[in-house]
Amino acid sequence: MELLVVLVIGLSCLLLLSVWRQNSGRGKLPPGPTALPIIGNSLQIDFKNFSKSLTKFSNIYGPVFTIYLGMNPTVVLYGYEAVKEALINFGEKFSGRSNSATLEKINKGFGIVFCNGESWKEMRSFSLMTLRNMGIGKRSIEECVQEEACCLVEELRKINGSSCDPTFILECASCNVMSSIIFQNQFDYKDQSFLTLMEKLNEFIMILSSPWMQICNNFPALLDYLPGSHNTVVKNAIYIKSYIFEKVKEHQESLDVDNPRDFIDYFLIKIDEEKHNPQSKYNYESLVATLYDLFTAGTHTTSTTLRYALLLLMKYPHVTVKVKEEIDCVVGRHRIPCMQDRRNMPYTDAVLHEIQRHIDLCPTGLPRAVTSDIKFRNYLIPKSFYHEMLAKDYGPVFTLYLGMKPTVVLYGYEAVKEALIDHGEEFAGRGNFPVMDKLMKGL
Repeated sequence: MELLVVLVIGLSCLLLLSVWRQNSGRGKLPPGPTALPIIGNSLQIDFKNFSKSLTKFSNIYGPVFTIYLGMNPTVVLYGYEAVKEALINFGEKFSGRSNSATLEKINKGFGIVFCNGESWKEMRSFSLMTLRNMGIGKRSIEECVQEEACCLVEELRKINGSSCDPTFILECASCNVMSSIIFQNQFDYKDQSFLTLMEKLNEFIMILSSPWMQICNNFPALLDYLPGSHNTVVKNAIYIKSYIFEKVKEHQESLDVDNPRDFIDYFLIKIDEEKHNPQSKYNYESLVATLYDLFTAGTHTTSTTLRYALLLLMKYPHVTVKVKEEIDCVVGRHRIPCMQDRRNMPYTDAVLHEIQRHIDLCPTGLPRAVTSDIKFRNYLIPKSFYHEMLAKDYGPVFTLYLGMKPTVVLYGYEAVKEALIDHGEEFAGRGNFPVMDKLMKGL
């Protein structure tokens, strides 16, 4: 009976909070489907085909609309014109990154993909500059790709013309190119440590893109209490990051500041240059998180694009014939293709661009956040939703009373970093979640 009372009170509070949050945004945000309390539009969205659901909503509400993922309002820009207007005309204001509860737990605000503010700008600028620098030197990125392409061709020759699913081979090739750029290391496709790494990486990507993870990210408070595949995502991420950290330690022992070999060396040199700057964004946590983002994102996107390219070339054999004729004419059969050939291969270049346009590689793109309140197409998209508004009024550290229980909220990167880095031991405990505690005891 006591458990039932606690459960009813808890759900009632969540219900009232959800209704208040949805109503407080009406009249400001773009229109959208009616959201249910707590779960939002979750029942109206096909998480297995998210882009199809967005297309349906855009046909009803137009190219700018609002959906509720759980209790969180999300403004969707649908179609080329709306996205172009936002990113070209208001690029700076749409440059923020949205939070992902799972990835925040993994990278803790470091890295590139879901980092925000000055840290994101610094890491992005450094990564782009370093990758450009690595394109010119003793062992360029182009040479890494050429060498791995030869290995890939040899693996495909072993199939001897029989039917096969090349997915794993393409993933190995893409992973090896990223390994060369980041670690100065290439693996044999049968290397056991490499196979384990690929297994963890594939499982991580598969679960991360699943409907279950969409639900988990909408209700982050439940992540630490519910069993499920989201725990596997975190475990696999820890394995991959541990692997990366071991490579970083190996590089520290053999570092030559006058002859950087790969991305890790460049970053280690930058850490040393910035060691006397207390505001520096360059540290080992940031290095591992950045490598992790480059490694996971670069491997999956490249291998998926290659797989789709093969499927499309099989579907349109007349295009394949023309591409082959142009390759034979410009490159021939006795040397490896290089980037300089591109200017002489307009048809092949056009086919590659059309493949990238046609495939549904990342239908929704990375979720963004506006950096300040903005009026877009006569709708107000606020920077702040609820806790952000409270932080604006009361500062980065404030207290909320959830019933009779005071809860201290730390808002923003600097406040959270100071708490977890400078006072990690004191903040190591877990808060109480009475409803979940009672439910878990009953299992």
